[in-house]
Amino acid sequence: MTPQPSDSPVTRRGVVRLLNTTGGRLLCLAGAVDAAAVDSFWRRYGREPARVDRIDARSVTSLSEPGRELLLDHVEAAELAGRPVELRPSPAVTRVLTGVGGAATPWVAPPA
Repeated sequence: MTPQPSDSPVTRRGVVRLLNTTGGRLLCLAGAVDAAAVDSFWRRYGREPARVDRIDARSVTSLSEPGRELLLDHVEAAELAGRPVELRPSPAVTRVLTGVGGAATPWVAPPA
């Protein structure tokens, strides 16, 4: 039996992707967004935050520290450019961003 590469769908539990949709560019996070999922994203798209119109994280079951960093980098880059993005978080993402059950972190609210 040969070991699966770390980027294999068999071994990867979470996913982070950029999608072009009719509503604009979407950053999509799903599943257990661990360091391997974030590393796969960074290798594919680079570390510079991409211009996104929305972030859909409703399917995230857990968010690692690198996942939190990636998510906040995209939100902060959009805000600095004067184009806040809509963030749709799962309960797991909300817990990480609000610091419930861990160290306090800033809350990132979707635009009104």
